Amino acid sequence: MFDDRSPIYRQIADQIKDDVLRGVLAADDQVMSTNQYAAYYRINPATAAKAFQQLVDEGVIYKRRGVGMFVHAGAQEQIRRTRRERFFAEVLEPMAAEARALGVPVADIVARLHQLIPGDSR
Repeated sequence: MFDDRSPIYRQIADQIKDDVLRGVLAADDQVMSTNQYAAYYRINPATAAKAFQQLVDEGVIYKRRGVGMFVHAGAQEQIRRTRRERFFAEVLEPMAAEARALGVPVADIVARLHQLIPGDSR
């Protein structure tokens, strides 16, 4: 599950956000405890706790004292909104700059996107 591209705690947080985004974890679903997470993935509990704290700080999960961690209502839409903003800034804007430099017409880009994302007529 883990690779060397980023810190493990960030990979854990990203995996949980992916699960929320895909609907594997829904609003008010309980998330594994930091100790369960650490035992399951054989990592230091402090690493899992750091990931969970990041998710709390971002408003993705919340803690019910003595019960555990749960997914915030609206977390899925928040993650989707954040990732869309990042997509435009990190992917689309540089692509548009490159297309402009190469003289690629917008119609060609749209046509290629329709090929890559079939069935989306928006």
